[in-house]
Amino acid sequence: METTRALGDHSAHPAHHLPVSTVGILQNTLLPSLSLHSSLSLVAYTAARVTKRVELKDWLWPSGLVANAWYNAVVHPSFSENIPISSALSNLSWPQKLLLGGVTVWGTRLFYRIASRSVRRGKDDPRYDGVKQESGFWNKAFFTVFLPEAVFQAVIGLGWSVPFTTGAAGAVTSPPLDYAGLLRGLAVGLFTAGLGMEVLADAQIEHQKKQSDDLCRSGVWSIVRHPNYLGDALVHASFAVLAYASGIFHPVSVLGPVANYAFLRFVGGDKENEATQESRYKSQNPSKYAQLEDWRQKKNSFWPSVKEAANPWTWALVAIGGAGIVVESGLRRYLRA
Repeated sequence: METTRALGDHSAHPAHHLPVSTVGILQNTLLPSLSLHSSLSLVAYTAARVTKRVELKDWLWPSGLVANAWYNAVVHPSFSENIPISSALSNLSWPQKLLLGGVTVWGTRLFYRIASRSVRRGKDDPRYDGVKQESGFWNKAFFTVFLPEAVFQAVIGLGWSVPFTTGAAGAVTSPPLDYAGLLRGLAVGLFTAGLGMEVLADAQIEHQKKQSDDLCRSGVWSIVRHPNYLGDALVHASFAVLAYASGIFHPVSVLGPVANYAFLRFVGGDKENEATQESRYKSQNPSKYAQLEDWRQKKNSFWPSVKEAANPWTWALVAIGGAGIVVESGLRRYLRA
């Protein structure tokens, strides 16, 4: 049985450890992240204004969060400790490497999905057609649209910036040693199941669009109305579970997945998506609008109902999560051999 110390590798980045107080952690993680995301948001806003495409802020969402992870995990310690980038990367503990890899894989896949869809469409996302008609939209858009999302991104980034920046020195609680391995497996399972749900949701809806103009209601879309958002929430939750299992957890980092969930549910996720769908379908596609109304009565928006335990697609995702656990375990043993 591995100990929490072995899992967390408390020696990682010894010179990079920072004060464990909540105020100290926020000063050294949240403030730099706010600066990073605000700067990137200004660049995205400028490009969006020039091209008249608000959706460029969506390109920034995954790429900015990946940049945040690499800055906190590798770039900042490299400069602060005056060591090569490669050394900063190799100094990461296995859980930190797993965390960095997870954020990178999630963000890269999402960026490709958003960017490729945008390029194929050749024009702005229809979700933003309405807001662009508002008087003086572009003059206030940085402060009303782009900057608020930068703040959300900075808080979401706490899910990994705290474990990267403080490591074991910032940990205030750890699981019993007997459960550390189980919790790490749970984290890996949540990540792979969530990522798998996102990939399947995107692939299935693209296939549906090629077949007919009906609402996508099969595959993982038969579990909830917005499986891609649920998958995203599972991915971000897995980061907090991994940090706790590895002895590099501070409660502040929980703000990351909580902020991500809040954004997906109440700001720019399923709430915004369905409001746009309802308005568009009602005026342009009454048949699809009727399907949406019917689907609302049958399926939950975000969290599955209890009856989805009998849905074969639910078990397919469980199997994907299990496969991820097996692969991670084998890779960890091989690299440590």
